[in-house]
Amino acid sequence: MKTNLAGFIKNTPEGREADSILRACVHCGFCTATCPTYQLLGDELDGPRGRIYLIKELLEGCTVTAKTQLHLDRCLTCRACETTCPSGVQYGRLVDIGRNIVEKRVGRPFSELLKRAALRAVIPNPALFGLLFRIGQFFRPLLPGALKRKVPKAAARDTVWPEPRHARRMLVLDGCVQPSLAPDINSATARALDRLGISLMKAEAAGCCGAVTFHLNRQENALDYMRANIDAWWPHIEAGAEAVVMTASGCGTMVKEYGHLLARDPAYAEKAKRISDLTRDISEVIYAERGELEKVLGSPLAPRPSPLAPSAAKPRVAFHSPCSLQHGLQIRGKVEDLLTAAGFELTSVPDSHLCCGSAGTYSILQRELSQKLLKNKVNALESGTPALLATANIGCLTHIQSGTALPVRHWIELLDERLKN
Repeated sequence: MKTNLAGFIKNTPEGREADSILRACVHCGFCTATCPTYQLLGDELDGPRGRIYLIKELLEGCTVTAKTQLHLDRCLTCRACETTCPSGVQYGRLVDIGRNIVEKRVGRPFSELLKRAALRAVIPNPALFGLLFRIGQFFRPLLPGALKRKVPKAAARDTVWPEPRHARRMLVLDGCVQPSLAPDINSATARALDRLGISLMKAEAAGCCGAVTFHLNRQENALDYMRANIDAWWPHIEAGAEAVVMTASGCGTMVKEYGHLLARDPAYAEKAKRISDLTRDISEVIYAERGELEKVLGSPLAPRPSPLAPSAAKPRVAFHSPCSLQHGLQIRGKVEDLLTAAGFELTSVPDSHLCCGSAGTYSILQRELSQKLLKNKVNALESGTPALLATANIGCLTHIQSGTALPVRHWIELLDERLKN
């Protein structure tokens, strides 16, 4: 793609990065085939190729309008287009650059500003979110159906956390909303790793990964969250912690970007790169210990059977691979292999590459599109008649649970329960 960037952006770090990304695009359109919003709306400007053209025009100095903002807002940032792209276009980074500029140029109505400010204030604050969540649970029986489905029932099953006792130690990000919505996910992770000879620790001063604030176009504020986490984790890294474990793949995708996003900060660049290099999704950690896992399970990690093949009476599970896991972190197949080894039968899920519609705050800010995606995803997950659904990200978990009567669990909880037995 030929580019002629305007003076305001041309010689900036963002401009050089955007120019490199734009020039990689060859207009092939493969990305439209896997874009959820293009499939729903059929508008070229609601697909990656069209949004790339909008961002190109913006960076070349063309007039920016609310229409440009609308099409960029509708993007889920699911990054399915990156998985499909034969040219390696880093669309996610490009849309972040474009959105940030559009936000400053166009602005928003006061009601929208207020809504986004509330999201930035509440979601990254575990104490405030936890308080509001408990209030919501108390009044849940009185809420109308649509709102009631958004407030999960109390779901804590087992929050016992084993004491550190192993030479090998890893850190875990507790997260913003996960401690309130599903406090047993990280404790299940700690128990599973304990059985594999690894102690999992929290850095109490660590907080939000920064994703919510970053994707709501307060990118400089998001960098402060990142620096705070690095400060919280660094003493543990220096003391020998060998990984920073992520049990929410959405957070993992963000933390993996720390090295890139803080590369121009002389005080944090080296540390940020180190943190990104050490960041592992829990599926990567468990899969790397599969030899030890086989001993604990008492059975080898066998290849996954065809979902169409008949099997003995095993719990039937439909696994939803979050976009952040399969497209952001580019991790595919590991969770499925682990669940199969643990004795679960995985059902077939059509269009498994498509987003469920959660996408951080998307389900709140783009509710109509989000609900359509949710309906399609639930239909696909339930099509194989599973007994329960599993996923790897708290946002997907709560969003999908609002659209189905089947139980939705984090896959590490299923593995933990299998290991107990």
